[in-house]
Amino acid sequence: METRSPHFVGWDIVLMDKIKLKWRIFAYLLAFCVLLIGILWIFQTVLLNEMYKFVRKNEINQAISLVEANINSPELENILVDLKNRKDMIITLSQEFVPPSNPVPLNPKQSGPETLTKSQLFTLSNGREISLTFHALITPVDATVSTLKLQLYIITGLMIFFAIILAIIISKRISNPIENITQGAKALAAGNLDIQFDGHGFLEIRELSDTLTTAAAELSKVDDLRRELMANVSHDLRTPLALIYGYAEMMHDFPDEVAADQTQTIMDEVQRLSQLVGDVLDISSLESGMMEVHPERYNLTESLAATIARTAELVNNTGTELDFVFDRQVFVIADEIKITQAFYNLLINATNHNGPDNSIIVRQLVKDQKVRIEVQDHGEGIPAQEIPHIWKRYSKTNKASQKIAGTGLGLSIVRKIIELHHGNCGVDSEPGAGSTFWFELDAA
Repeated sequence: METRSPHFVGWDIVLMDKIKLKWRIFAYLLAFCVLLIGILWIFQTVLLNEMYKFVRKNEINQAISLVEANINSPELENILVDLKNRKDMIITLSQEFVPPSNPVPLNPKQSGPETLTKSQLFTLSNGREISLTFHALITPVDATVSTLKLQLYIITGLMIFFAIILAIIISKRISNPIENITQGAKALAAGNLDIQFDGHGFLEIRELSDTLTTAAAELSKVDDLRRELMANVSHDLRTPLALIYGYAEMMHDFPDEVAADQTQTIMDEVQRLSQLVGDVLDISSLESGMMEVHPERYNLTESLAATIARTAELVNNTGTELDFVFDRQVFVIADEIKITQAFYNLLINATNHNGPDNSIIVRQLVKDQKVRIEVQDHGEGIPAQEIPHIWKRYSKTNKASQKIAGTGLGLSIVRKIIELHHGNCGVDSEPGAGSTFWFELDAA
């Protein structure tokens, strides 16, 4: 068995990769047409004589069946005449019957055209048996072959000409949309996110075009979010850094006049920077899939109560009251640290957007093996058109009213953490009636 060197196989692959699609389609269509013409030549010239004899043999068998079915019919004579006129077949009465297995030609040395003969024994209605011999003349087909060859030369030329034209048209119709999409994809890779793909001609090309258009739109959104995130993070970094530098410079110039409120400002701003960096790292880990979850069975109710108590101390100076409503202890299988982080973010969000009554209600509801945690504030509420956007990175509203410094990444982190635990989260809100943020987990 012949084997090909990997070196040559590799060159074949490289060569095929360098051939454009339209020329490859052109070559395939042209080769297909050449194959059809070759088959036509073989059947119309080389095999014509043998096929003609095969057809005549079948006609003899059909004639025998026809005569046998009408051997006692008064129409038999008309049938025999019809076979002679239409099929060029002579039927004679034989004295003795020696049935051959197949139609056989007469002696080749016999003068006249070649003849196929076959004898068949028939039984008449009176019980008498007769033997009929069927003679089918084989007309020479040399002239027919010559005529067909001349026709095939003309047909071959026409087919090759039209095949080339058709192949060029089809290859261009297929390759041109793909080439346009390729150019657009190169522009997209170069950073042109406003590119529009307009594929047409075939369903697959249209679907590819729509997919790339959607991808370009999503990349554009991601790029806008990246720019917005960088601008907002830069702004939040610049403010505390300026304060820290200003107070540090004053402390350096007047070391004897350092006050406690100045050092407290520095510590608060450093804490704010640490929170911002921590949230940015968390959201990056969550979105990249690098953050690991370590689920274990624990008492969710006790964990929530402890988090509420710590948060109450943090917001004590704002006058905020936190109420926890539950009817029983509930256990879940989850990562306690991550769930606590998500719950804490909801509490801080409620504190920053609470109303004048400074009341926040936390509810634990259990139904159908699901535990639902709700955090309700009595603030300004959220307009319906803004609700789909509050879970996005760096979504912050009414920044000046925040009681605790936030980074705008809290709700995005909540959603990612709950999704990692295969849970659900959402918000129910009406303008002027406050908001209720919630998440659901499977109860253990």
